[in-house]
Amino acid sequence: MAALTAALALGVVGCVPQDEPTTPPSSDGGNAAEQLSQLTVATAGSMKGYSRERFPHWRDTGKNCDIRDSILQRDGKDVKLSGCNVVGGRWESVYDGRSFSDPSDVDIDHMVPLANAWRSGADEWDNAKRGDFANDTTRPQLFAVSASSNRAKGDQDPSQWKPANRSYWCKYAQDWVTVKHYWRLTVTTAEKAALTDMLEGCSVGSDS
Repeated sequence: MAALTAALALGVVGCVPQDEPTTPPSSDGGNAAEQLSQLTVATAGSMKGYSRERFPHWRDTGKNCDIRDSILQRDGKDVKLSGCNVVGGRWESVYDGRSFSDPSDVDIDHMVPLANAWRSGADEWDNAKRGDFANDTTRPQLFAVSASSNRAKGDQDPSQWKPANRSYWCKYAQDWVTVKHYWRLTVTTAEKAALTDMLEGCSVGSDS
């Protein structure tokens, strides 16, 4: 019953308090290296024409609710709501291990940043598909993290930025590859090399 409530909270209503928050979608560690080998290597494309508005988000998930509310609820513990707004709870940022009780200190990070996606193939999509990417809760694409780590990351790939929490590098690389593989986005030579190094630190079949 708790699992059904959590699923409804994220997928249908988005604003129902959860006693046991669901966990973020996970990549399959056993397939990450294979998926990485299947990605097309290409130089980063131009930023010409890019704007965040080309990736419509956050989508509504219920009355006065949107994807941000859903992810805050999914990733938080003891979440408190005022109407449909998340006003309190506890969040631990997987990027740097910092803990927060004020949702305004928490950002929802796109594992593969919107601008990075634009440079690696999303510039050829229409806005509807870019919206699907920006609001993807099926792949490990959206995470509640510290605002400071999200902003330090910006639109950088793993060759340019990695989480301060080194114990998360394996999972970070797996999730990055999962998202790029599903959405058929390209990687640069440096990006692929960094991901390869990060994945070498993973046990075979591990998700951590």
